[in-house]
Amino acid sequence: MRLTTKGRFAVTAMIDLALHSADGPVTLAGISERQKISLSYLEQLFGKLRRSKLVGSVRGPGGGYRLTKPMNEVSVVDIILAVDEPIDATQCGGKENCHNDQRCMTHDLWANLNARIRDYLALVTLEQLVSNPKVKDIAVLQDVRACAPSQHHTVLA
Repeated sequence: MRLTTKGRFAVTAMIDLALHSADGPVTLAGISERQKISLSYLEQLFGKLRRSKLVGSVRGPGGGYRLTKPMNEVSVVDIILAVDEPIDATQCGGKENCHNDQRCMTHDLWANLNARIRDYLALVTLEQLVSNPKVKDIAVLQDVRACAPSQHHTVLA
């Protein structure tokens, strides 16, 4: 199974949102800066997350995004499926046509793996990820880096 950037970035952005939501709505610009994900890509992801009712948007000054459900009710599989990321290790996408329009010899193996991966990701909640001490430590470092002055120096001729 291959999880694309879309799925990984969506989970990362949702963790960031959850970690920073105590002070109110979180801007995509803030997530972009902390996670080094392009703003336009985040806009696409959050459009899908909003349509799946995992996040809500708040307009106006001080606006941004917020979670619409408690963190313990949002699983990793919810996030991945919300952004149209398939959880599939089969070559045929589950259609059973991978070998000359027939089912291949290993179809059941990969289909069972899909089910186990999906079951595992359904058990992992946003709350569990956010409460992980390693995740918290990384978030603190990202916040410090985001607030630090730029390391780029202008060379005058």
